[in-house]
Amino acid sequence: MAKIHGLLTLMELAELVEKGEIETIVVGFTDHYGRLMGKRFDAEFFIEDAAAHGTHACNYLLTVNMEMDPVPGYQFANWERGYGDFHLVPDMKTLRRASWLDKTAIVLCDVEDENTHQMTAVAPRSILRQQLESAAKMGAEAMAASELEYYIYEDSYRVAAQKDYTHLQPMGWYIEDYHMMQGAREEKFTALARHHLKHSGIAVENSKGEWGHGQHELNIRYADSLTMADNHAIFKQCLKELADKLGYSVSFMAKPTPDAAAGSSSHIHLSLWKNGKNAFEGSETLGPVQGSNLFRWFLGGWMAHVQDVMVFYAPTINSYKRYVDFSWAPTRIAWSYDNRTAGFRVVGKGSSLRIECRIPGADCNPYLAYAAALASGLDGIANQTEPPAIFEGDIYSAQQLPRVPYTLEHAVDLFANSDFAKKAFGTQVVEHYTHFFRTEIDSFNRHVTDWERKRYFERI
Repeated sequence: MAKIHGLLTLMELAELVEKGEIETIVVGFTDHYGRLMGKRFDAEFFIEDAAAHGTHACNYLLTVNMEMDPVPGYQFANWERGYGDFHLVPDMKTLRRASWLDKTAIVLCDVEDENTHQMTAVAPRSILRQQLESAAKMGAEAMAASELEYYIYEDSYRVAAQKDYTHLQPMGWYIEDYHMMQGAREEKFTALARHHLKHSGIAVENSKGEWGHGQHELNIRYADSLTMADNHAIFKQCLKELADKLGYSVSFMAKPTPDAAAGSSSHIHLSLWKNGKNAFEGSETLGPVQGSNLFRWFLGGWMAHVQDVMVFYAPTINSYKRYVDFSWAPTRIAWSYDNRTAGFRVVGKGSSLRIECRIPGADCNPYLAYAAALASGLDGIANQTEPPAIFEGDIYSAQQLPRVPYTLEHAVDLFANSDFAKKAFGTQVVEHYTHFFRTEIDSFNRHVTDWERKRYFERI
């Protein structure tokens, strides 16, 4: 594997600081939405103090809505308890240059309880770590990759806001899937995105036009699932901040406009490895696939629990606008081999055999999405869950197959009442995120949309 550029040890960081090449350290973690939260440190102070001792942040950050309002009703933190601190502990394995920022490095943190120094159970990175510990107990490591899609606009974020996010100009103006001419027009942004990711500790594979106008996909190298979730979070931060710097905007909304030809996904690729080898490799026959029993049962469990944990794959009101038949987004729960209409597309063979879940949207929080996938697959192994028979043909037309939930409200009810979710993540996590998602629903239900005004203002 090619060398990964930009990752730093503390000693290497100190040398760069001494030379004046690094002056600022971004110290952050992701909240429920997957947004990066944290502080900027003077580089010398970080080396002298924060690298070893971490820092503190207000625990209200795991109870806020999109507008940063503290939301009542959480047990974890609330007005009655005074909104104290939690401890941010830098994971020095994530330390790297932030190439897209001037003289800056970045490090991601685990969130710990201020008093017990135990992982904060409801923090997204903690939830993924819990599932990785379960995999480790069976001697397995989960390898993963995110395929992130997004729309690129000529309008800056400020201009987009002034336009109320309507009538924006996509960077491309016809379907550009694999189209080199249209893709070349977007290289003024995409080439820089590839460059800065590559020099910020994230190995880049390729980029390509997607099915929507101005829609693109940039693929990064697979890694262990915690590293991939970290890279996924930094990927989004890099592209948003780079676009902002250049006067453009990118959106990771699942469905940014009603007329968008295709929504934006975050296809997840997963395989389990043991002793440095792909444990999905094997000689058992499952349809056209040769794999191990672990592969079969992992697939069975992952499929069986989609509805239990759908909120972690599709976390917003907008997420569910993406699930439209014949739009490349999966609407039904089935598996097939190399079939892009399937929710679960098995790809590769031998040592490259893996499962691609095409259900998550680009708006997912990677830590939660990977945790949901691992919890489901590991449960499948524990219970030797058999997957349904392979489906061959057009899955969109197979009305008899189970469908993904239609709305966030539907998905939250399934999650809140799921015995599997409570067992996999703990009752505290299920109650916390149920409240988070229902708060999002309540906010939407109180909002008057453009659709309502256009439909009812005159004619009702």
